[in-house]
Amino acid sequence: MTGSAAVVGAGVGGLATAIGLRRAGWRVTVLDRRETLERYGTAFGIHPTAQAALDRLGVGEAFRARALPYRDGLIRSPSGAVLARLPLERIERRAGRPELLISRPYLLDALIAALDVPVRYGHDVTDVAALAAEHDLVVGADGINSAVRAAAFGGRSRPRHVGTVTWIGIAGFETGVYGETWGRGRFFGMTPIEPGRTNWYAAVPEATTATELRELFTGWHDPIPRILSATDPGSWIRYEMRHLYPALPAFVHGGRTALVGDAAHAMTPNLGQGACTAILDAEALTRAVAARGRDGLPAALRAYDAERRRDAQRVAFGSRALHRVMSTRHARLRDSLVRLIPA
Repeated sequence: MTGSAAVVGAGVGGLATAIGLRRAGWRVTVLDRRETLERYGTAFGIHPTAQAALDRLGVGEAFRARALPYRDGLIRSPSGAVLARLPLERIERRAGRPELLISRPYLLDALIAALDVPVRYGHDVTDVAALAAEHDLVVGADGINSAVRAAAFGGRSRPRHVGTVTWIGIAGFETGVYGETWGRGRFFGMTPIEPGRTNWYAAVPEATTATELRELFTGWHDPIPRILSATDPGSWIRYEMRHLYPALPAFVHGGRTALVGDAAHAMTPNLGQGACTAILDAEALTRAVAARGRDGLPAALRAYDAERRRDAQRVAFGSRALHRVMSTRHARLRDSLVRLIPA
C-alpha cells in the first residue's frame, strides 16, 4: 500500500526523492522556500555509482545527454609542477564508465522533466509537525540549514564554518588544463563543463573579497591568472565552506521522517561528492519505501539509515580531512607526500 509524502526542498536530493516516490506510486508534495527554480551554479561531478542510481530513477539518459566525461586531471603546485594525477582513470577502469561532469542547471532540468508533479515554490516550512500530521512521510531535503533536521534532532548538529570561502565561476573558453592547483592556504580548480567553457573555483581564507581574489593568484601558472582576468567578478558566486557537525546519530526519526543530502550530512566540497551522496540517499530511501509500502514505513526508514548513514558520513569526514590537507600552510611537506600517491 502506498501513502502520501511531503518532500521539503527542491534541490538535487529533494527532486530525486520525489521522482523515486512517484515511481513507487506515492502521492508527493514538493515544497521549496525559494520563489522559483534558481539556475545558478557550475559543475557537478557525478561518480559512476551515482550515475547508476540515476539510471534506476529513470533519469540517466536525460542526464547523460548534457554531461561530459572527466578523464584527465592533475594536481599541480602554483608553478605548474605536477604533484599527482587525479584518480579518474582508476575510477573508470573499476566502474566501467567514466566520471561525468554536468552543469548544475542541466541536472536540475533533467530531474524536473522527470517529475510528474509540480514543485510548490515560495513555501518556507516552519511547522514541521503540522506537515507531518498531513502526510505519512516527511523528507527533509532542505539543505544545510534544514528545518526538518532541527525539528527532529534539535540544534546540536548544525552548520560549522571551516574558515574558507570558495569563489566559483565559468570562463568563456576551454583551457585544456584541468585539475587542481594547491598553494599555501589556498587552492584553485578547473574542470570542463561544456564545449567552449571551463568551470573554475578558488578556495581562499574566509575574509577574502572579490577584489583581493585576483591578487592572491598572481604569479600562479597559466591559465589561472588569465581565467580570473577574463571573467567578470559580478558573475562570480561566493560560497562559504561549511559542514554539519557533529554527525547525526540517524538520518531518520520517529518512523515517519527522513533526511537526505545536505540536510543529513552537509560536507565541504573537496571530494566533489555532495550531489552524488544526495542522489544515492534519494535512490536508497525510495527503494526501501517502495519495497515495504506505507505499512512498513518504519522498517523502510531503518533500512535506509543502515544503508546510507555510515557511508555518507565517511565521505563527509574524508572531505573535511582533505580540506585540511589542501588548505594547509605547510605546503612543502604536503606536496612531498602528495608526490608519493600512485598514478
